[in-house]
Amino acid sequence: MSKRKIAVVITARPSYSRVKTVISAIQQHPDLELQLIVASSALLDRYGSAINYIVKDGFEIAAKVFNVLEGENLTAAAKTTGIGILELSTVFDNLTPDVVVTVADRFETMATAIAASYMNIPLAHIQGGEVTGNIDEKVRHSITKLADYHFVASENAKERVIKLGENPEFVFNMGCPSIDIAKEVKEISATLPFNPYEKYGGVGAKPDLSKGYLVVMQHPVTNEYRDSRKHIEVTLEAVCQLNKPTLWFWPNVDAGADGTSTGIRAFRETHSLANVHFFKNMEGKDFLHLLHHADCLIGNSSVGIRECAYLGVPVVNIGSRQNRRDRGSNVVDVTYEVQAIKEAIKVQSVANRITSDVYGGGDAGNQIAYLLAHLPLQFHKTIMY
Repeated sequence: MSKRKIAVVITARPSYSRVKTVISAIQQHPDLELQLIVASSALLDRYGSAINYIVKDGFEIAAKVFNVLEGENLTAAAKTTGIGILELSTVFDNLTPDVVVTVADRFETMATAIAASYMNIPLAHIQGGEVTGNIDEKVRHSITKLADYHFVASENAKERVIKLGENPEFVFNMGCPSIDIAKEVKEISATLPFNPYEKYGGVGAKPDLSKGYLVVMQHPVTNEYRDSRKHIEVTLEAVCQLNKPTLWFWPNVDAGADGTSTGIRAFRETHSLANVHFFKNMEGKDFLHLLHHADCLIGNSSVGIRECAYLGVPVVNIGSRQNRRDRGSNVVDVTYEVQAIKEAIKVQSVANRITSDVYGGGDAGNQIAYLLAHLPLQFHKTIMY
């Protein structure tokens, strides 16, 4: 009996962190053959070269897709998606996968979903059914309608996917695969097991982390991309005024990312920022170790909603990017106001750590691989020409 070929498409550094345990479980499953496709910003050095970590972790790359169009605006995002459809169609034609797996809601994932659907290849979607109130939600729900199998991360998400008209027999609450890594970190991480400055370099000051530190990860909001520079400047001002040791991570490649990056660079030129160090990227497990020992996470990353809920890390969530998403009691929501952000950080930095399993308990990777090996393939949707 031949192995079932599973093509997993990774388009960005968060995508890899989200599904690393799924990829590993597929690779180890005796009835599955992993076809790992790396595309978009996951290939680019300016966004942290996620592919370097993928190779370091021992995964073989079946194909690379270079499709990012420069510009970091809505037009570039649309064209990047179009190029992705063209390139991924060729890759799928060459690899002939039995199932294609796509992740979450980034705009590049739409290319994966469209190419697989029009080529009549069954599509599995991880993390469907969640709501945020912005363009990501539209992308996520669109992929849900194109997908055949749904591996959602919460009960509310499962209910939404079913309400969208999907067959309940193929909607499974697996939890979030990234919680698998968070569980391991939580069990072994008594102290920070590495020096982030020595291991990852970065730029800026090197504040002493021994008495506590903050972590910032703030991305542009696609439907507010014109305000991305203004948004990041507010957060920079709040963190600068607090003068606490801070580790700051570079934004994703989204519309508005250029404004966020320019805002950071300009602020650094006019402020000493003796308390802040900047990183491009970090291995997923190391990043979770770093979060686990942080006083607080600030910004608008979904890691604050997902992994930090499981770890119990206090979060100051800024703005609308994670609007309406399921969350634990570790999150405080604020608007883009310097004083509001400062006050929230002060409160959250000393808050009690309350954990939540809203996104699962840490065995999603193995469960998803099992289903990929056993789900009937004949029940996929058919595109009518």
